[in-house]
Amino acid sequence: MKKTMLLMLLFTVALGYSQDWKTNFDVSKKEATNENKNILLVFSGSDWCGPCIKLERDIWKSGEFIEYAKNNLILERADFPKKKQNQLAVEIKKQNQSLAEKYNKDGMFPLVLLLDKNGKVLGKLGYKNVSSKEYIGLLQSFVK
Repeated sequence: MKKTMLLMLLFTVALGYSQDWKTNFDVSKKEATNENKNILLVFSGSDWCGPCIKLERDIWKSGEFIEYAKNNLILERADFPKKKQNQLAVEIKKQNQSLAEKYNKDGMFPLVLLLDKNGKVLGKLGYKNVSSKEYIGLLQSFVK
């Protein structure tokens, strides 16, 4: 019984700290419009880009960012993994390439764009060696 309760508690906590990263930009734009939120579009190389991995670990998975994102952002990830076992579905690859052609012509990784609900760029960042609170402040500076 104790093991079951502990597992339920851990599962509930994990759900509370999970993020809803989208991989369909049209869905993200619809949600952003419906919820009156901005879109955070992140170009990453999740299995080869050191700064992308640090950004994931230090910022995106932080409790502060998760809470901020839940209330203020629609999260969209355009990932470009290189390892065979991490390859994405063909339709996601095509969409990510299309997003890169529009928003990331220089092929920067990581590239973090704050977009309005229509897809207009409000600001851009890369990896910054700062706290999650400071990173959130940088994102907020684009909408003030």
